[in-house]
Amino acid sequence: MAEGAPAAVGAPLLVIAGPTGVGKSAVAVAVARAVGGEVVGADSMQVYRGMDIGTGKLRPEERGGVPHHMLDVWEVEERGSAGRFLREARAAIAAIHRRGRLPILCGGTGLYLRAVVDGLAEGTGRDPGVEARIEQRLARVGAEPLHAELARLDPAAAGRIPATDRFRLVRALGVCLATGRPFTAVQAEATRGGGYRTCYLCLTWPRPALYARIDARVEQMFRAGLVAEVAGLAARLGPTARLAIGYRECLALLAGELDEAAAKVAIQHATRRYAKRQLTWFRAVAGVRFIDLAAAGASEALVAAAGDLVGR
Repeated sequence: MAEGAPAAVGAPLLVIAGPTGVGKSAVAVAVARAVGGEVVGADSMQVYRGMDIGTGKLRPEERGGVPHHMLDVWEVEERGSAGRFLREARAAIAAIHRRGRLPILCGGTGLYLRAVVDGLAEGTGRDPGVEARIEQRLARVGAEPLHAELARLDPAAAGRIPATDRFRLVRALGVCLATGRPFTAVQAEATRGGGYRTCYLCLTWPRPALYARIDARVEQMFRAGLVAEVAGLAARLGPTARLAIGYRECLALLAGELDEAAAKVAIQHATRRYAKRQLTWFRAVAGVRFIDLAAAGASEALVAAAGDLVGR
């Protein structure tokens, strides 16, 4: 199977989603140990090396010997990309299938989860910074040299995009340069669904309990050294990483714009709002099954759902 290509139709994929603070990571480890699985993270910030405390990333000793993928794979200077995540996560899933194990896609970033399961829309692989530089070149040298460059990098795209269509020219050449791959290949891959036989679970707690968990987790992050973590990364944080909840507030704290008490409250409030948006997203996912972790038998229901998926 090609790197990043969709799986054969019917290959199983367990999705464990849910709002931040619900306990997805620990549940995924428990299920993986029970059914012989490996975890593929789907968190837009846990992909970054060094962003550990503020993202709630499990420490290696907390992973129970379960292999984890898509953690610590990007540098904090890099801009996030759903298209890049799709390619790398699908490659990891394909490798897990080849080992005869169950891939467990676990995280709360709805766009990343949808990318892997269903594919992405037309804009995949675009980088505004790269496109801005191409626009500058276009103004200096005109369209013909850029069209010739596109023809060298992706003859198929150049054949269907005339030099006079400047918008599509910039987009196609930008994707080629941003991804290092032909625009036509990126778009064909990204807009396909994964072809998986998917069981999509969303973990929940009653709202008061979830908010209490969030508040307690923020307190624990500060005790664990969140401010020092952010201080050590501050000079390197790229445009995506520096907007992460917890990191942007600690940057304000380090800049003297907030005191520690205000930073904690700001993080707690922002995390609650994010959890509410996540739940709204997951309610719109077709076929999702909600598991209330406060209910009796929740753990058994999770393991049973995974076992059913493997056994089908």
